[in-house]
Amino acid sequence: MTRVELSQLSKSYVPGQPVLRPIDLTVEAGELFFLLGPSGCGKSTLLRILAGLVTPDSGVIRFNGTDVTGFAPEKRQAAMVFQSYALWPHLSVFENVAFGLRSAGVSPRDIEKEVMEALQLVQLADCRERKIPSLSGGQQQRVALARALAVRPALLLLDEPLSNLDARLRDTMRLEIRRITKERRLTAIYVTHDRREALSMADRIAVLSSGMLQQVGTPEEVYRTPANRFVASFLGDANFVPVKVAAVTGGCVRLESPIGQLTAVVDTPPPVGTVLTAMLRPENLTFASPGENENTFSSTLEAGVFLGDHREWQLRAGDLPLLVNESAPPTRQLGESVRLTIRPDRIALLGDRES
Repeated sequence: MTRVELSQLSKSYVPGQPVLRPIDLTVEAGELFFLLGPSGCGKSTLLRILAGLVTPDSGVIRFNGTDVTGFAPEKRQAAMVFQSYALWPHLSVFENVAFGLRSAGVSPRDIEKEVMEALQLVQLADCRERKIPSLSGGQQQRVALARALAVRPALLLLDEPLSNLDARLRDTMRLEIRRITKERRLTAIYVTHDRREALSMADRIAVLSSGMLQQVGTPEEVYRTPANRFVASFLGDANFVPVKVAAVTGGCVRLESPIGQLTAVVDTPPPVGTVLTAMLRPENLTFASPGENENTFSSTLEAGVFLGDHREWQLRAGDLPLLVNESAPPTRQLGESVRLTIRPDRIALLGDRES
C-alpha cells in the first residue's frame, strides 16, 4: 500500500491563470480517496500530475516518503483508468488486459496468471476472447479496470470512470470498485464531479474549487459540517439562513434569525455577536408535531414535487425560501401555514456569507 503526500503542488497551462493553486494533501495507505469538484476545478490535472502525465510548475510528490516528482510514468507504479476507457477495439479482452504486462516484458506464463486473476476479480473471466465492440459499456469499464489491476499498481488512479454508464449500472459499479480496491488493499484516488459517487464510496473526500482545496474529510464530515457555502451547496441541497450569535452556554449557541430564535450545538462556539450563516439540510427539517416548540418556526407551503421515495416541498418562512424533504408524506394543501423544526445538532454554522 502506498501513502501519497503532496506539498505545495501547483500548475498553470497559461501564465497568470492557475489551474491548481499550491496544494498540500496526504492520502493514507489503503484509502479510497476522492477528488470532488465541478468541471475545470483542477481535479483531473491533479490526477494526471500524480500519474506523471503532466509536469507540475512547483511542489513535491512523495510515494511512501520517496520523491517521485521527476519520475517518468512507468517508474511510478501508478495505473490509470480513463473516462473513455482507452481500449484497443481490434484486440480481445485478454489482449487488452495483457497489454501493460507485455510492454513490461512479463513472461507469457505470468501474463496468463495475472490477466485471468484480474478478469476474475472484475467478473469477466468468461469474456476473455471477446472483442471490445461486442461488450456493453459496463463490461468495457470492467476491462479497463482489469487492465489497471493486472500490473499490480502501487497506486490506482481513476478519472471519472463511471460517467459514461447509465444510472443503474453506475450504482452497481460503485459497489464493485470499492470491493475490488479493498480486496486488493489498494491506495486509490478517484476523480468525480458526482457527489453521490463520492459520498457512497469514499473513505475521505477532498473538495476542490477553482484550483483550491476547500475541505478534506470523511463523507459524513464534509456533508454535515461543510467548511463553507460552496462545499455545502456542492455536496447537496441546502437552506442558508443568516444568523447572529445571541448567547453561548457550553456547546449550545442561541441564534437570532429572520425565521425566529434557533439553538445549535457546535464543537467550538463562536463569540456572542458573531454574524454567521446557518445551513439546514432539507432532510433535517421536519414538520413539527402539535405542542413541539424547540427550534420551531412558521412557514407557508408553496409547492411540492413527488420524487418517488420522498416529496420535496418548497416553503417560505418570511422572505426566505426553504426546501424540505419528507418521506411518506401525508396529504398537504398548498398555501397552508405549517410549523417546521430541526434538531440543534443538525444545524451547521458557516463563517462565509457569500453563495
